Amino acid sequence: MKLATLLVASTALCATSAFGVSPQSTAALSSATSKASPLTKPALVPTLTRSATGSAEKSALFRDPTATRGGAVPGWAAYNEALDKNPLTAKAFTSLVGWALGDLLAQLFISGGPFDWTRFITLSVFGFLYHGPSGHYFYNWLDDKIPGTDGRAVFTKVAIDQLVWCPIFMTVFFTYLGLVNGDSLSTIGSKIKNDLLSACQGSWKVWPLVHAVNFKFISNKHRLVFINSIQVAFNMFLSLIGTKK
Repeated sequence: MKLATLLVASTALCATSAFGVSPQSTAALSSATSKASPLTKPALVPTLTRSATGSAEKSALFRDPTATRGGAVPGWAAYNEALDKNPLTAKAFTSLVGWALGDLLAQLFISGGPFDWTRFITLSVFGFLYHGPSGHYFYNWLDDKIPGTDGRAVFTKVAIDQLVWCPIFMTVFFTYLGLVNGDSLSTIGSKIKNDLLSACQGSWKVWPLVHAVNFKFISNKHRLVFINSIQVAFNMFLSLIGTKK
């Protein structure tokens, strides 16, 4: 056993000598390594900062949750930037697109006949001039007066939206169409009297549930784009009832 140990030690000594490494240099290298400063992380390794309590605060592996990114939706980042810089204008154009698309689909797939450009432009302009700006101010006011997303706050917002705002909105809608068409005030009044309840009943079948989701999960600045994405179908209904003789 002692002979085998002696042979292994001799072989190792010969190997180190053959490569120009002496026992003294090996020891010096080991000593220098032990005295050197601790290894630093490569530059590409993400660092993690910690608070005074030791909890992780920020890492390059995770995105900033407050930053809005375009993701897979083309133009989404630019749209959010427009909402931040010019919210009124951005929401006005959002509603213009929503109302234009709603009437376009209504004319193509429901009304039939030649395309009515006057009706299309009239409803698109209503979305731009009234729906977008009024929605901007109304929802800002509503969120300011009734903050929070708990059940009571959401229920109260939906009730105000449907029982107060909806009749006002529909009255303005019918009045606008009558004025654009050159109708007399008596004709506009008759239109409101005959169709206001039907329009509100149509709203009550759709919007309470939509607004429950809206007020619970959607941020204030995205309310109108969410509403318009749903309202395309409802605008088809409004374009039909609004232009009904």
